Amino acid sequence: MSLAALAKHKTLLWTLAIAGAVVAFLFWRAWWLERYRARASTDNALVDARVAARKRGQPPPPPNARIHDTAHYRIIATADPAQTEQVARAVERLHDRYRAFFREQLPAEAFGERADKLKLTLYRDRAHFQRYNYSLPWAEAYYLTPMCHAYYVAGAPNPYHWMVHEATHQLNAEVAHFKKAPWIDEGLGTYFGTSRFVNGELRLGDIDPNTYPIWWLASFPLDEDVKVDIAQERWVPLRALLTGKGMPPMAGRVNQYYVQYWSLTHFLFHYDGGRYADGYKRLIAEGGTLANFEARIGPVERIEDEWHRYLRGLVNRAREGERARSVSVDDHVVVVSPAEARTSND
Repeated sequence: MSLAALAKHKTLLWTLAIAGAVVAFLFWRAWWLERYRARASTDNALVDARVAARKRGQPPPPPNARIHDTAHYRIIATADPAQTEQVARAVERLHDRYRAFFREQLPAEAFGERADKLKLTLYRDRAHFQRYNYSLPWAEAYYLTPMCHAYYVAGAPNPYHWMVHEATHQLNAEVAHFKKAPWIDEGLGTYFGTSRFVNGELRLGDIDPNTYPIWWLASFPLDEDVKVDIAQERWVPLRALLTGKGMPPMAGRVNQYYVQYWSLTHFLFHYDGGRYADGYKRLIAEGGTLANFEARIGPVERIEDEWHRYLRGLVNRAREGERARSVSVDDHVVVVSPAEARTSND
């Protein structure tokens, strides 16, 4: 081959390589723009739904609702009196336990008498709740200041956990006046809402498997390496949760987000005998910024690795528990799995 032909051949190869790179870039750019627009569309839809809810204000009180007063709450209820009393006892226990737990972080007025009671609306069932749902379409309960809205789950092992979750948001806002950070607010809502009631006592951190998002724990996919989970979008990075930047859209990942919100708070209160508990309480009171987190808890990368391992342990125990509950007790009696038992909640 002559030098001229060789040069021409090399030029052709370079031209093809450059053209291929340009095509690859254009495909990547189109893929990236599609993902960006989908994320922006999802985020905008969530924002629009929340803004619309606030513009509408509170839904009207349901017809024929009763008023049930307790020491700290006024409950507007269409659930029957026995169900309403059950929820009333649960939120009063929550109120007492919350104030004791955050005693050092709460303002003095949190321990005095309020000028008005905290407000709840308790619907008789999910269908009734949905008629008055001013929140997101998938919501099972919501807090729209100053009212919590939730329904009673008849026949469920824990029929009031939705209300306990929302009442925790209410305590964060109206009693503690904590600076709102979504990862903390939802973390505390799920932490208190998933804690077990035993003989009328709310045992914080004692996980009730019949609550949301715990019933998704056994099916939560995790690799041994957090970087693999981040790359495959099975894990929202801790830095993203803390800053709100670089978070994947919540649509299609609601359960993933809530498992992470819950497990991060459970980890910060209970890991290694409560190593981070005091720092986390101070962080909650000061505001959940990245700078505060690293000052009160530690470097994000190290904490994320510890949290990821901690959650893997909880997931493995949840799977063992589900296997144990699904095994036949004898030839005639079978224990119903949590997935079947909670059908009315899904």
